[in-house]
Amino acid sequence: MVNIAAYLRQNLKTHYIGKRLHYFEVIGSTMDIARDLAEKHAPEGTAVIAGKQNVGRGRLGRSWLSPVGGLATSIVLRPPVKKIRLIPAITSLAVIHALHNMGLKADIKWPNDVLIGGKKVCGILIENGFSEADLRYMVIGIGINVNFDTYAFQEITDIATSLSMETGKDVPVEEVALQLYTELEKLYAKIGEEDAVIREWACHMETLGKRVRVSLGSRTIEGTALDVNGSGNLLLRLDDGSVQGITAGDVTHVRDQKH
Repeated sequence: MVNIAAYLRQNLKTHYIGKRLHYFEVIGSTMDIARDLAEKHAPEGTAVIAGKQNVGRGRLGRSWLSPVGGLATSIVLRPPVKKIRLIPAITSLAVIHALHNMGLKADIKWPNDVLIGGKKVCGILIENGFSEADLRYMVIGIGINVNFDTYAFQEITDIATSLSMETGKDVPVEEVALQLYTELEKLYAKIGEEDAVIREWACHMETLGKRVRVSLGSRTIEGTALDVNGSGNLLLRLDDGSVQGITAGDVTHVRDQKH
């Protein structure tokens, strides 16, 4: 078995993403470790990788299944506070690019789930550390299903896939990490190019044109996903013809519907 930390230290050509690397075979959550490092002023680009997480976290308070064979990593970033709305786009695009480099086509479900063939292959969690109005750090958590059979886990059988299932062979986790860190650094360097980032994000977004259901806390709305605006909000045409911008929420694809 390849030592992923040694492999990355030898082969990673980034300037800062992944250069400070902390690897754990088994851990509670990479997010917790990365947040603690960020609180202690770890440099931007510091990354944490786990061979297995026991209490992986997903969006909206959900748990994230993180067995051996996946890539679970969290990365410390410190973007300008006015640019934080671009981080979901930059991060999901980095995954798209990394998978493309490995011969796999993937799409995005708003805001940042990555799908292959309509099934989830990657989840992204973003947590912020603020001091009053100042952003002190962001922690970007990325979980990619690399080498495991989702049919072994009843709770995700119908909704998830993995890289090994899509390719029919084991995929080197260390190579996925190398591609991910490389592409994340390239895209993060474009954080000032807001329009270009949002447009590319939209081009890869499978959600657009679909009939969707959005859970907004205590209420649910349905409509057709039209586009995303410059702030990254999902624009939804409701059944009464009005258009509503969705800043945050849980989106479910109901069915394809042209707009």
